[in-house]
Amino acid sequence: MVRGRGSLGGRYPPGNNVPMRLGVLDIGSNTVHLLLVDAHPGARPVAFASHKRSLSLVQHLDGDGNISDEGQNELVEFVLEAWEFAAKHKAEDLLAFCTSAIREATNGSEVLARVKHETTVTLRELSGSEEASMTFFAVRRWYGWGAGPMLNLDIGGGSFEMAYGEDELPELAMSVPLGASRLTRDWLPEDPPSAKSVKELRSYIRETLKPVVKEFQSLGRANHVAGTSKTFRSLARIAGAAPSGAGPYVKRELYATDLGLWAQRISAMEIEDRLHLPAVSEARAPQLLAGALVAEAALEMFEFPSLEICPWALREGLILRRLDQLVTEGPLEPPPHVALASQPAELQAPDDDEKSEHDEDTDSDDAAKKDKDHDAEDADKKNGHKKGNGKKDKKH
Repeated sequence: MVRGRGSLGGRYPPGNNVPMRLGVLDIGSNTVHLLLVDAHPGARPVAFASHKRSLSLVQHLDGDGNISDEGQNELVEFVLEAWEFAAKHKAEDLLAFCTSAIREATNGSEVLARVKHETTVTLRELSGSEEASMTFFAVRRWYGWGAGPMLNLDIGGGSFEMAYGEDELPELAMSVPLGASRLTRDWLPEDPPSAKSVKELRSYIRETLKPVVKEFQSLGRANHVAGTSKTFRSLARIAGAAPSGAGPYVKRELYATDLGLWAQRISAMEIEDRLHLPAVSEARAPQLLAGALVAEAALEMFEFPSLEICPWALREGLILRRLDQLVTEGPLEPPPHVALASQPAELQAPDDDEKSEHDEDTDSDDAAKKDKDHDAEDADKKNGHKKGNGKKDKKH
């Protein structure tokens, strides 16, 4: 018997069905992002606010694979901003993690120690398989059991994650160094890229994926293929999928045929020309081609004609997992930054306009505005006439 909304006869510890504010600080390879959500066990997390900055740590690597002082300084500065932002908005729990950019940096452990020393925030280093698993967990929660066996693909800035399974957590989760930013830096130095560079990168991607795909295919064929990450969302939007403004419940698909055509077109474009594509920001434009080549190879080698874009990914997976823990562990103790938040004199709140804190997951206001402009152009065309329904290997 259900006793009240969000409660199963007192199954949850007292207070766990009361909405609480959770924060996830994501130190990725392309961006650093704090997301605050309101939720409780059994409820859908609802985004409250976000604070982010474009910071490509992969581009801050020196010849020895160390994150430069400049990159470290920017990272520390943002973590401090995020700490204050979470305190200002009374977050009750803060999950802070980092992925491949720091995980694979030669001085990654030193960077983590410096961040903790200068900000008091401990960044948890997720392994590639953990990253893939938590993303899969979010995708499973979004689509439910009815989706059957699922394959999820996620193209980040430093790595490419894949996960397959029939349960909430995947049977197999793997990560390979095929991130869009990493590949752009190592394989596509020209603008526009030469035909030779593109050909060599295509070959490298396929050589890297071949043994991995074989291992996944030995487990069986997926009923449902999902794509997460900004790279997949951007590619789907370019190929004609609905803009982010249409909401999360609109079905968005990316077809292999469209992807092949656009990969060819983008390979002939200069970076400046890519900025005229819908929802492509200045920060993402340089790595768009590399991301398209990875996506194209993945669909081709896994032998699927399309995939569906899932609005939930790693951050949501970690939030949902944390909420599940509340069922057995009980209410959370306020973290140190929340306790200090009761002393306003010790905190300097961000000066940003409050409206900007509720932005969608785009890299800039310009990209969002451009997306709307393209939608308007599409509408005008639709009203006017009907259209028919389509190097050598390097160290990493």
